[in-house]
Amino acid sequence: MGSRWRKAKMALGLNLCAYLPRTSDDDDYRSLPSSERPSDAALLSLSNSANMAASRPVTPSPSAHGFRLPRSLSRSASKSSKHQSCFDLILKVIGVKVSEILKCVFPQTCSICLTKMKQGAGHAIFTAECSHSFHFHCIASNVKHGNQICPVCRAKWKEIPMQSPSLNSPPGRAATNLAGWPQNDALMTVVRRLPPPRRDLSRRHVVPLFQAPEPGVFNDDEMLDHLRVVAESMNASDNSSLRTIEIKTYPEVSAVQRSSSYEDFTVLLHLKAAASATNQNPNRNHASCWPQLYQNPRAPVDLVTVLDTSGSMAGTKLALLKRAMGFVIQNLGSNDRLSVIAFSSTARRLFPLRLMSDTGRQQALHAVNSLVANGGTNIAEGLRKGAKVMEDRREKNPVASIILLSDGQDTYTVTGAGANKSQPNYQLLLPLSIHGSDNTGFHVPVHAFGFGADHDASSMHSISEISGGTFSFIENEAVIQDAFAQCIGGLLSVVVQELQVGVECMNPSLCLGPLKSGSYPSRVTADGKTGFIEVGDLYADEERDFLVSVKVPAEPSECETSLLKVNCVYRDPLTKEMTTLESDVVKIQRPEVVGLEVVSIEVDRQRNRFRAAEAMAEARTTAERGDLASAVSILENCRRLLSETVSAKAHDRLCVALDAELKEMQERMASRHVYEASGRAYILSGLSSHSWQRATARGDSTDGSSLIQAYQTPSMVDMLTRSQAMLLGSPSTQRLVQPSCSLGPQPNPR
Repeated sequence: MGSRWRKAKMALGLNLCAYLPRTSDDDDYRSLPSSERPSDAALLSLSNSANMAASRPVTPSPSAHGFRLPRSLSRSASKSSKHQSCFDLILKVIGVKVSEILKCVFPQTCSICLTKMKQGAGHAIFTAECSHSFHFHCIASNVKHGNQICPVCRAKWKEIPMQSPSLNSPPGRAATNLAGWPQNDALMTVVRRLPPPRRDLSRRHVVPLFQAPEPGVFNDDEMLDHLRVVAESMNASDNSSLRTIEIKTYPEVSAVQRSSSYEDFTVLLHLKAAASATNQNPNRNHASCWPQLYQNPRAPVDLVTVLDTSGSMAGTKLALLKRAMGFVIQNLGSNDRLSVIAFSSTARRLFPLRLMSDTGRQQALHAVNSLVANGGTNIAEGLRKGAKVMEDRREKNPVASIILLSDGQDTYTVTGAGANKSQPNYQLLLPLSIHGSDNTGFHVPVHAFGFGADHDASSMHSISEISGGTFSFIENEAVIQDAFAQCIGGLLSVVVQELQVGVECMNPSLCLGPLKSGSYPSRVTADGKTGFIEVGDLYADEERDFLVSVKVPAEPSECETSLLKVNCVYRDPLTKEMTTLESDVVKIQRPEVVGLEVVSIEVDRQRNRFRAAEAMAEARTTAERGDLASAVSILENCRRLLSETVSAKAHDRLCVALDAELKEMQERMASRHVYEASGRAYILSGLSSHSWQRATARGDSTDGSSLIQAYQTPSMVDMLTRSQAMLLGSPSTQRLVQPSCSLGPQPNPR
């Protein structure tokens, strides 16, 4: 009998493109050739129409060919006599009732919460006019936010369910408004018939009728658990000796002839943050540590995700976004808070900053699953509302960040009516509070994710650069969850905040030259004796490298010259204590005669990184002018220069990765079409990574090369491994995500 069930499920699945729940009878199915398996699209979709058919009594009627399919399924089957004959023949051969097949193949599942529906189990079930069924409380939450479209078939409903505040939640489930989410009681009627829609072609977007009103001030964030925070801070104080910054300095050569002077002598400053408590045991078992991941004392996070739900996100994109957000929600701690902003033509806050307790997670998942795609793309409005959530909050977690995802171009602020399309001002997309002004004391980085080939990479990169965040390019939509996992893996491991690096000359005859710090703000005092670099936050195990130029005069009578000293001032995010560290004085020998000096490979490696980043920026500027041939030539010249350096001849990993990255950029400039589709975004995500020295997602992130691993931390790798294990364990994604996706098991040493 088991074989018959398997044959029926496989036959119906192949013809109806339905998701087939895996059972013990499916082992033989996995060995089938790929040509006989359902498509990737079929694996991602749930056949809710079949769910409805399985929930009703079915009486097959005899026909000339055997049994006739029920009416709800016969519409699609009758379109092709070939498919009908195939169905009838299969049913006749295996001799099984249609009702039994449907009950086995299509267990009735709510498409919003993805749990089974069973009549008489204490859960109210709502059946829409399009014949799809949902848990009543699930679809009521969906409609409460203004959705009038079926999440399954996209049909527009005339009758919608609304949950009354007097109704109790189903047994075993949290109340819809348990955490005090805002509701409009006037709208909470059980079922209301909507008036027929009026067609107004002059309007681009119609505001949903049933949208919960938002407060004028977003000061309704959930209160923090202060007792727990204090306890963790005390625990952190006991282990404060474990959380420090390692400072190393490397002069480009160890000795300089006394009679010689250097106008541009380079000293490398290398900083490394301490490891998190989770990562201090290098022999830990990944599988056993996942449940305890980030449960050690760490700085809690306030996270706001600003998600594009415009019409272009419909279908697989939105489904993958929901899955990725589900991963984020499940991996935030109980002290972390989350708020979600959805934007299309307008923006709306799905819920305020909420602690990710069990109740908070459930509410967040319901809200995210209620998202539907329609309308235009108003990035500025989404960011304005996301920044407002951060600004108006009554209490603040130590770490705060905004994640922005969009697959299109802003059609209102930058490219809308009246905008200068030849020279767009991307600063208009950001509210003033996110510009990183030192006067306001408000600084929340925006980590931007460009999704697909149609997003505006220039605007997303500008948003991240202005705010102090990173820009990631998600070319392959199947790896969006990995990109989010890498990002939150860093955010959940912040060990240093407000880091400022100071450089002081130790010899009155010395003078500082330029400080090479990438995107980090730096300055040198007027007398040239002191310099500062504003670094900000560091993740656990994260490294930063800066090049300091020093003018070294001739010293005819000195055997040794003291160059400079480095000091670091930073705040511990848990204890709030300020700490100051100092390095040893950097000195060089001054012999009368110097033999052949070899440049320090550490210094040479970082010179190559800055040289490559400058070449990328120059090539991108040239490509934007339309001269792709010259842009490719710039990258080729940089590759040639890198190949002649000391680190390249020593086969340094970073140098090899830089060469591979430059080569990839050349290939993505093969034509104007290729550059517009992926080249620009790939270059900008690379620039973002190198300028901030922080890992970003680039392209499809599946090549496994070390260029993407260059700035990864163990915390990022742990979260990535967890994401990939979840994806590879899901039958709906086993064939969409390659086993090598995306970045490898461990970060490479720099």
